[in-house]
Amino acid sequence: MNKVVKNLGLYLVLVLVVITMVNMFLTPEEIQKQYDEIAYSEFLKELDAGHVRVLQIRNNTVPGESSSATFQGELVDGQRFLTYGLDVEGIAEKAVSKGITVTVEAPQRNTWWMNLMTSLFPTLLLIGVWIYFLYNMQGGGGRIMSFGRSRAKLFLDNKPKVTFNDVAGCEESKEELQEVIHFLKNPEKFRKLGARVPKGVLLVGPPGTGKTLLARAAAGEADVPFFSVSGSDFVEMFVGVGAARVRDLFEQAKKYQPCIIFIDEMDAVGRHRGAGLGGGHDEREQTLNQLLVELDGFDDTSSTILIAATNRPDILDPALLRPGRFDRHIVVDRPDVKGREEILKVHMKEKQFADDVDTSILARRTPGMVGADLANLVNEAALLAARHDKDKIGMDELEEGVERVLAGPERKSRLINDHEKKIIAYHETGHAIVAKILPGSDPVHKISIIPRGHAALGYTLQVPEEDRFLISKSELMNRIAVLLSGRVSEEIMFNDVTSGAANDLERATQTARQMVTQLGMSDKIGLVKLGNKREEIFLGRDISEDRNYSEEVAYSIDKEVKAIIDSCYETAKEILTSRRALMDKIAGVLLEREVIDAEEFEKLMTEHESAESESKEDAKPELPEARIDTLPETGNRDFIA
Repeated sequence: MNKVVKNLGLYLVLVLVVITMVNMFLTPEEIQKQYDEIAYSEFLKELDAGHVRVLQIRNNTVPGESSSATFQGELVDGQRFLTYGLDVEGIAEKAVSKGITVTVEAPQRNTWWMNLMTSLFPTLLLIGVWIYFLYNMQGGGGRIMSFGRSRAKLFLDNKPKVTFNDVAGCEESKEELQEVIHFLKNPEKFRKLGARVPKGVLLVGPPGTGKTLLARAAAGEADVPFFSVSGSDFVEMFVGVGAARVRDLFEQAKKYQPCIIFIDEMDAVGRHRGAGLGGGHDEREQTLNQLLVELDGFDDTSSTILIAATNRPDILDPALLRPGRFDRHIVVDRPDVKGREEILKVHMKEKQFADDVDTSILARRTPGMVGADLANLVNEAALLAARHDKDKIGMDELEEGVERVLAGPERKSRLINDHEKKIIAYHETGHAIVAKILPGSDPVHKISIIPRGHAALGYTLQVPEEDRFLISKSELMNRIAVLLSGRVSEEIMFNDVTSGAANDLERATQTARQMVTQLGMSDKIGLVKLGNKREEIFLGRDISEDRNYSEEVAYSIDKEVKAIIDSCYETAKEILTSRRALMDKIAGVLLEREVIDAEEFEKLMTEHESAESESKEDAKPELPEARIDTLPETGNRDFIA
């Protein structure tokens, strides 16, 4: 209601201003409609010639009537004309001397309300603007000068009804938050025992694992007011604004106790003080200092819980992480197979699915995916089903959704010539065969030469059968061999190489260097970790590395990395050279169909192995039959081959 009244008042003021300007500055329209304008010089000539009958004086406007048909050579007798002059008094005297009827119009008098508008309105307008700015500078609900007010969104009765039933895949994290919820529901139970509930809870985990959703679910379970704000909302271009907003946030929270304050992306305001290129940022550090003071200022009777989320806990200030501030650190990690299945079921609740959909299979085929990826997967499948005019979402759409999330959408419009298509087919075939032969490699799920995303011209999709947390040296060597097998197949089949293996080489080199410098898997370098990353840089992550080794050791590292790459390359080359016929067969099928699934790939491999075993059996030399000679009746027998 107040907003409507303010808008009406503003519109009324604008209308009055427009009316005042029109009446003060615009010439009456009837003057322009009833008279024909002529030049002032022509008017003086006609006046001297006596061709003017009637003349009027209106300030500097001189309307009149002609008395001759020769007026300007065009006007008829009685034609009205209009001109503008400066010395209108001299014109009037001259016209009277010639016997011309001259009338002088009295100056137009403004009405009382016009006088009021022109004299009193500017003063009232200035007073009103002055009062408006004073009101807003005092922070009484205004917006212009309220830079120091917190931008946190308060959710009371309108907060989303999110509970732990809507969060899946992080059971341990939910259990850790249960104590906070119990405290908010029944704080006296803890106070009687002298227990102190954590003042701050820090949710740590990769992006998309559901940290924000978990905090909202905690507020929904506790059924308390929920303040939500981002770490970047505190710091502005004005000095002191961040600290003022922190103070205002905690003052508001005291009015709604018990409540939860949630700060998302805590690393935006809680970075290590004094770090970065060129020193620290004073405004950000002032904001962090005020936040530290407010956390310490929580008294024992306070029922306000601060929950923060970040995916970079390593760059947070140590003072923020000490006990008494963020007492509890809860890891919200990537879900395992069981967690992914539960997350898929949550996102599939309100959608229609076909009977062939199996969430357990999808969970096994999506290792490493977080909740956001799985939600996107289900949504992509729903969009594909709608595009195909289906009533229910089938397993085919979900499989396609997995590939769209991993590699991007298909780009069938990208035209690739036959020669390049053949190179891509052999490249992907090499990856698949080596992955199948080497032990410990992830099973091949799909081979495709259809371009996807912005860079992939083809891909070999390997899906692990289970979640792995440890990997051996031999398995890492096999992974490097699989990465290099695409380049090896190009060299074997075409006696040339292309740029298609650029990403494979980058990943293989990175893995080999990690084996040497971080994992201690080099006999020559030994069990040492070389190189310390500097992650306290504001201009980017891992912008530099502290080389805690000499140039001689660096040369040895490069030699070891190259030795690993060369060894894996020879392994892949040996496997593919002996299976050239198999490469031709699989690449031919791939060129014909563009996609080979896991079942068909296994069938092709099995047929080739069976054919090889039969050919080996046929190549064995035939042995003569055994002969038994009859010996004397003593009964001794000698077998001669």
